[in-house]
Amino acid sequence: MRIPPLPRASLDLTGDKAAKRAVGNRPANVTSPITIDAYNPEWPAMFAKEEAAIRAALGTRALAVEHVGSTAVPGLAAKNRLDIDLIVADPADEDAYVPPLEAAGYFLRTRDPDWYQHRCLWAHDHGVNLHVFGPDCDEYLRHLLLRDWLRDHPEDRDRYSAEKQRAAQEHPMDMALYVQGKSAIIIDILKRCGLR
Repeated sequence: MRIPPLPRASLDLTGDKAAKRAVGNRPANVTSPITIDAYNPEWPAMFAKEEAAIRAALGTRALAVEHVGSTAVPGLAAKNRLDIDLIVADPADEDAYVPPLEAAGYFLRTRDPDWYQHRCLWAHDHGVNLHVFGPDCDEYLRHLLLRDWLRDHPEDRDRYSAEKQRAAQEHPMDMALYVQGKSAIIIDILKRCGLR
């Protein structure tokens, strides 16, 4: 796997930029407190079910479907919501993948054309964030490297867990501040993975 560079800046989730990236009836910020739950051993099975539905909807248009984020790391506390990265040939070509995913119960809620052409679809109950990126995307590669590192390094997994819980307690109603609050430890761990 290619080693991507460190992220230059985190995605701006504040104010007008957050509102502009929202699609449909998605609120620009959280509507209930951010909570971090203990690891749920059912998360891998839940991912397998979602992966099957995504692959059935898209067939060969799904170039990769990966369980990423904290729910993909055994033993790591997380928000009770799966993060899944879907790789398609061109995320900007929404007609190629959004209609079949909507038929399968996922709905486009985020459009970030200036950030890797990222799109995000939610399951109807928002139990899934389905992130859509293109092939060889730096952010997708960082997700895989961070996930795999945390799976193999319990000391960093536990450090990350503590920072997530601290950030959620300090900023329970602000996703931008929550993300910003845990960004330093993510950068530190990505450096340990070899990113520069």
